[in-house]
Amino acid sequence: MLQDTSDNRDNELTGPEPDEDELYEHHRIVADKGQGLMRLDRFLTEKIPNATRTKVQNAIDTEAVKVNDKAVKASYKIKPLDVITVSLPHPPRDTDIVPEDIPLNIVFEDEDVLVLNKPAGMVVHPAHGNWNGTVVNALVYHFQNLPTHRNGEARPGLVHRIDKDTSGLLVIAKTEYAMTHLARQFFEHTIERTYYALVWGEPKEAEGTITGHIGRSPRDRKVMAIYPDGSYGKHAVTHYKTLKPLHYVSLVQCNLETGRTHQIRAHMQYLGNPLFNDAVYGGDQIRKGTPNGSYKTFVQNCFNLIPRQALHAKSLGFVHPKTKQWMQFDSDLPDDFRAALEKWESYIANR
Repeated sequence: MLQDTSDNRDNELTGPEPDEDELYEHHRIVADKGQGLMRLDRFLTEKIPNATRTKVQNAIDTEAVKVNDKAVKASYKIKPLDVITVSLPHPPRDTDIVPEDIPLNIVFEDEDVLVLNKPAGMVVHPAHGNWNGTVVNALVYHFQNLPTHRNGEARPGLVHRIDKDTSGLLVIAKTEYAMTHLARQFFEHTIERTYYALVWGEPKEAEGTITGHIGRSPRDRKVMAIYPDGSYGKHAVTHYKTLKPLHYVSLVQCNLETGRTHQIRAHMQYLGNPLFNDAVYGGDQIRKGTPNGSYKTFVQNCFNLIPRQALHAKSLGFVHPKTKQWMQFDSDLPDDFRAALEKWESYIANR
């Protein structure tokens, strides 16, 4: 259980040891009953987003971190129900969400749910570096009394997310009951989520299932790595099917059975077919074909057409919380995705 009394994204975790009466509690984390033994520094690095191992160790060394109200070393092994606090000399950031009059592309709305078509480049939830201009900022402007997530987290209406530079469909809960009902469907993997991705090359098998635990890379916390032996991370399953092989690239349909961070992006890289122009997972380099001459210029022109990872949440299906009827929604490929795909199709046709 994670109880965060303030912002858990902008984590400085640095500075000299302050006087006790000048400390402000930023995080309070209670280890689960089933928590296995784990070093304190690794535990906090996993629990606090954007916290590096170095910052965590510095905070521990200056006794800004305490376990059960006692200062301990970074090598301390976390045990079930341990209470870990992080206190810093500056007050927490005000996490009140500022309502903003941002237009929303509403596909469907009734008194219980809202289905949006999110454009690429729009963050779903305010976080470090993106406090404004998000879907949530727009939601709190346009709608009143949206439900929050478990533990009272300030995430009005959200039951799932899609990445900033991924476009497509997103369902929002407008009532507490709808929130609980939809969250249960996500937990039980009964939500239908279909994504279209433009990937490098052609998958060796035209269709298949990618199974591999996903967890943060030890080399870069912003990147998700695959742990096929299940030694780390969370269970993740992606079903894929090649819709249009174009030799250098392919249009691929991906259906999520689970919903992990960067799941499709990480799984397709693991398969050897990273998403086109995905800078985080190597797709912003030429991965198929000779990287020079007119072909290099052509690929760069394609990158310019879709300056993001080529991923779109195309369809979404779920059981309506109140009517119990199956709801199915579909969306068109956005202009940038369609333009890049058509350019590749023309290139292959005229090759």
